[in-house]
Amino acid sequence: MFDRIFSKSHSASSQQLLQSIRESLDVMETVSDSKLQENAEAIRGELATGLRADAPSLMVSRIAVAGEALRRSHGIRLYDVQLLAVVALIQGRIAQMQTGEGKTFAGIVAAACLGMSGRGVHLATPNQYLAERDYRTALPVVSLLNMTAGLLADRSDSTAKTQAYDCDITYGTGHEFGFDYLRDQLVLRENQKMRPGAGLLQRLRQDSASGRSTMQRGLRFAIVDEADSVLIDDAGSPLVLSRTLQNAAPDAAAHRTAMALVDHLCPQLHYESDASTASVVLTAEGIRRAHADDVAIPVSQLIRPWTDYVQQALRARLLFRRNVHYVIEDQQVRIVDETTGRIFSDRSWQDGLHQAIEVREGLPVTAEKEPAAQITRQRFFRLYEHLCGMTGTATGCEEEFAEVYGRSVEVIPLRVTSKRCISAPRFFADSETKWQAIAEEIEKMMSQGRSILIGTRSIDDSEILSGLLKSKQIIHQLLNGMQNADEASIVSRAGLPEAVTIATNLAGRGTDIELHPAVRDRGGLHVIVAECQSSERMDRQLTGRCARQGDPGSSSVFVSADDALLRLYGPWLADAIRREANTGGEARMDFSPQLFRIQKAAEKQQRRSRLQLLARDKHRDQLLGNQRPNR
Repeated sequence: MFDRIFSKSHSASSQQLLQSIRESLDVMETVSDSKLQENAEAIRGELATGLRADAPSLMVSRIAVAGEALRRSHGIRLYDVQLLAVVALIQGRIAQMQTGEGKTFAGIVAAACLGMSGRGVHLATPNQYLAERDYRTALPVVSLLNMTAGLLADRSDSTAKTQAYDCDITYGTGHEFGFDYLRDQLVLRENQKMRPGAGLLQRLRQDSASGRSTMQRGLRFAIVDEADSVLIDDAGSPLVLSRTLQNAAPDAAAHRTAMALVDHLCPQLHYESDASTASVVLTAEGIRRAHADDVAIPVSQLIRPWTDYVQQALRARLLFRRNVHYVIEDQQVRIVDETTGRIFSDRSWQDGLHQAIEVREGLPVTAEKEPAAQITRQRFFRLYEHLCGMTGTATGCEEEFAEVYGRSVEVIPLRVTSKRCISAPRFFADSETKWQAIAEEIEKMMSQGRSILIGTRSIDDSEILSGLLKSKQIIHQLLNGMQNADEASIVSRAGLPEAVTIATNLAGRGTDIELHPAVRDRGGLHVIVAECQSSERMDRQLTGRCARQGDPGSSSVFVSADDALLRLYGPWLADAIRREANTGGEARMDFSPQLFRIQKAAEKQQRRSRLQLLARDKHRDQLLGNQRPNR
């Protein structure tokens, strides 16, 4: 058995540890519920004496107790590969487990093991749906061990959140843990301003049993689900806690004047733009044009330099697209997360960009939100004493995990050899030809009784493909909005015969796609990557939805010279594809090596941007010095 599971990277000591866990699990299976709880209580006592949490003997006993609680509550016995993942999490590493290998149950057992310390475990997920689902799954396990679990529910107040944080395990989204930390910092900052003795008097008057003024009781243990998404992809933007002091923008006329001016500006002469970094810079001639006599600058309204308004107007006009970077809902601009396709109702761009887009769309110009507190996601998660995570796609960013978070990646072997068939990418001269080829492939797979999942890069793309399929009278499901239980339900049915599901990027990520037996017999789920992401790792996240746990499955990739990746990072490759395209619009030459090079270049640039963001945040924190409250 071990010969099949362990690669050379797993030492004999790991095999011995796994054997010890199996033996202890067999023993725990024979004890009563009360005896199981006594064992859990004894472990908590040992941890309270200061015994190292990753001590081998204590690790074995904790995993055995928590694993048996999982078996009794859900009828699930962890596979050896899942136990390896639990060990990696307890030891503070990033466990890479392929999609469908059982990360959820491994995470529950690891959380229960760490939670026995009584110091609080934060299990962070990419979205609210997964937090709620995993919380419900974990609740009977921890209850059986006389432990508690809490959930940071949407729009819950500070009292409810404090109760959730007081539990042994707290489930929530990664950004909500960060925002609550910032909210607590604001409370501590206000407490510092109190008159001497006022803080003590306030604590004496508090009804809370904890007697603390903050929601969180410290940052001890964090288990991050989909760790590459939360710790790497989302780290490109900081956590900013904002407040709006007024409804209408006092500088609305300045934004409108700037937008009117951009119609009279010429590229290269007046400005230079870089779509890959979403930046625009006025040239010397552009600055002179922005201050020309015919421009009625509303000087009295300006809250920043006039050229900043002009540059943001140019960015809004040139670099941001509706239904790609944002959508309009209820006469408001809603930001779209390009990584996941999620639509955020509570986020806004800073430094006047949001207002510039509102002007472009002819919407009321809202007031800018004033930052009250902020921190990068990298620096926030580094505050945890024990940080670990799990994902199906950690390889490719091992260096960043190590450099930024000090975490190593543990690649967990597959339980069953993969049967995934990956076709060579196909390259097309334009997007229209590409969409037609995708529709033909969908029809081909449907004729075979297969199920098909298509991942698109944007809402616009998903609607283009949906319209094409409607014209061909192909019944399909379209997912391009907020993640919720309905979406997860639709994704879970994507394995039915002839089911066609279009999803923006990673919609439904974390939801199991059960294959219908007829689909399994005919080749399984077929995944189509309709447009490559800037990171090859993200494409692997999508293709990982098929051929799980030994099931059959296949994937194919379609690339056009019009795709954003090539337009931003490899226009030279776009030109080559067009030159090699035949009369049907498809290039027969394999450009896969060149495509991989472009993705690596894009990943390198994005990584550099994240590191620069972290460096600025660290510098800002150093400037604040002792002004920042601590706990």
